[in-house]
Amino acid sequence: MFFFFVGGVEQQVRQVLKYGAGRCITCGSKADLVEYEKVLKAFFVPVWRWPGKEQLLHCNDCNLFFPPQLSADRTTTAVADQPDVLRCRFCKEAVEPEFRFCPFCGSSLS
Repeated sequence: MFFFFVGGVEQQVRQVLKYGAGRCITCGSKADLVEYEKVLKAFFVPVWRWPGKEQLLHCNDCNLFFPPQLSADRTTTAVADQPDVLRCRFCKEAVEPEFRFCPFCGSSLS
């Protein structure tokens, strides 16, 4: 006898608390501050839901959930005064020249 189970847990937005509260760390578009819930699905049908522990930012473009601390605007005037520093084109963090991928957002630097 064989049994196949198709299911998993995913995060879904329960309530938007503030629209445009930050920037996505992956694609750079606006992200909303949300309360979320985790949903257990069995055979693509929601079976059980439970609330998330804290508020997160959610990007509607790439469907990414991330903590608000990561979305802090890192492009200050002191950063803009350093043109010779290698920066990630997505998250604008300063990156060492020997890296091939950004250690902050994971995107390719080439």
